[in-house]
Amino acid sequence: MQATLGGSHVDMDTREEGLPGKPRFSAQQPHVGRWLSPFFLTCAVYFLLWSPENQPSWVGALIKCLPILYLVVFLWTVYPGGSYSLLLQGALLCSAVGDSCLVWPEAFLHGMAAFAVAHLLYLWAFGLTPLKPGLLLPILLASIPYYGLLLWHLPPDMVLPLTAYSLVLAVMLWRGLARGGSTCWGALLFTLSDAVLAWDLFVHPLPHAHLVVMATYYAAQILIALSAFQSPRLKSN
Repeated sequence: MQATLGGSHVDMDTREEGLPGKPRFSAQQPHVGRWLSPFFLTCAVYFLLWSPENQPSWVGALIKCLPILYLVVFLWTVYPGGSYSLLLQGALLCSAVGDSCLVWPEAFLHGMAAFAVAHLLYLWAFGLTPLKPGLLLPILLASIPYYGLLLWHLPPDMVLPLTAYSLVLAVMLWRGLARGGSTCWGALLFTLSDAVLAWDLFVHPLPHAHLVVMATYYAAQILIALSAFQSPRLKSN
């Protein structure tokens, strides 16, 4: 059984399994590209205005969050129905809260908690089908050495929160890879963004770290958002 987007229907089986429902138009149509133009514009504004000398401010937090908030509006307007889209919107809103918190260094733990909730919502959206447990091995082989080195440099009060966050992130990566499509690349870029951020903050400053972190982060979020327009194929008995 196959669900079609921008065509004529999405099967009841698809909706029941929590897969994306029916958008107002297909991702292959030019309308979506026009809808995404403000996202790229707000990203450009952020990179043009950001400076390492900038002091934390609500204006700076808003500019940082604008691309993510726009993706919420984009999904709500273009793809208003379906639990998958709603879960993505919730994850994006939590991400915007996390972005705002990270503007202030003293609110780092609050920002990490907001992003952990965002990853849990992504997990809920991605589901457990197909399971693909074989993907866990390369994730563990990459994660364990990295976080082993990272933990040596963490302040004692950060060890437990960051360990918990890392586990949630790793599971989100697993489910994103299992889902495939743009979700796969989005989950990979999200993990890369967080890995660079953590290394730059706690281990050793990296050149152009902020640019790398935010570029991969924005790319990850839009790729995951666009997964709402992918047409999943369901096998019929």
